Amino acid sequence: MEDNQKLAYKDMPSPLGIIRLIASDIGLTAILWEGEDYKRTKLSAPERDDQNPILLKTEQQLTEYFARARTVFDIPLDFSGTEFQKKVWKALLDVPFGTTTTYGELAKILGDIRAVRAVGGALNKNPISIIVPCHRIVGASGNMVGFAGGIANKTILLNLENKYTIPSLFD
Repeated sequence: MEDNQKLAYKDMPSPLGIIRLIASDIGLTAILWEGEDYKRTKLSAPERDDQNPILLKTEQQLTEYFARARTVFDIPLDFSGTEFQKKVWKALLDVPFGTTTTYGELAKILGDIRAVRAVGGALNKNPISIIVPCHRIVGASGNMVGFAGGIANKTILLNLENKYTIPSLFD
């Protein structure tokens, strides 16, 4: 993303609460969690635009995803981060719907098993949650760890993709 680009946003209700969709003229730049500020993504403040075509397409595809009617997104993305972060985020796009992998496996795919912590740091800065599926990355033991949207939202997303079942309070 170029520094001088204007950003637009649209808020969207979802099963995870209100999420904020942010786009440049090129593509989607972020999906922020309810109440999240822009510090984690280092984006400038966007202007509200409920008719932005990229945001409308994103909202439509996310609505289909939450309804279990979509497993792949085809929204243009406009990543803003370091070259290493972008490399990690692009690798996430290859983690299939309904599957999980570990931080170590992702580091191995990227060519350096020793980069596990760096991969984790890049995942923490992933600005395009859900569509760039960092929720599909789990700890080496298979446990759900680290997620900017919180472990509860990670559980909801993985359950939606039929990977994990949310435990019932009445079992």
